[in-house]
Amino acid sequence: MGTGEEDTIDTTERSDAATQQSDAGLVTAAGRGDDAAFRALYRAYARPVYWLAHSLVGTVHDAEDVLQETFVAAWRKLPDLELAGESLLPWLVTICRFQSANRIRRQQRERAHTAASLDEALPATVDVEKQVIDAVLVERVIAEVGTLSALDQQIFRLCAAEGFAYQAAADELGVSHGVVRNRLSRIRTQLRSSMETEGT
Repeated sequence: MGTGEEDTIDTTERSDAATQQSDAGLVTAAGRGDDAAFRALYRAYARPVYWLAHSLVGTVHDAEDVLQETFVAAWRKLPDLELAGESLLPWLVTICRFQSANRIRRQQRERAHTAASLDEALPATVDVEKQVIDAVLVERVIAEVGTLSALDQQIFRLCAAEGFAYQAAADELGVSHGVVRNRLSRIRTQLRSSMETEGT
């Protein structure tokens, strides 16, 4: 990690450049083997992919594994990818759902072969309907967040997803405490309104 003022400035500039660069540009660069471009895509979308994975597979450990498997699969497929829209997220969501389904099937096969030992560690019942509902809600939130401005997406990621305090998020993004507070309040209202509208 950098220790001097120049390192801090350089890191900020790289972060701003990554924010401004389009997904299409990052996909093209990553497909050619650019590790920095792939890391920028990972930083942008790891959290929503993790949310979706967790809602599908149900545990932190499995969700983390699915997250890694999703991006490994994405890395392999990027050279041949032609991005249809502005965001890479819908494509990653498709891969995540596929990887989650594979993991659930593997777990079911393992349970069939080692039912006696696994039954002690697994809950007696699984609310499949609730898992499906949770996954749908996560996808709705992911889709709605994808419509926000770049700054609003960063504020949501830092405060709502990663637990940053208002001032810490403001320092990270180079804006004021009030900007973070007011925008996050508006974002939450927008998400809540969207969820209520879709639920009716």
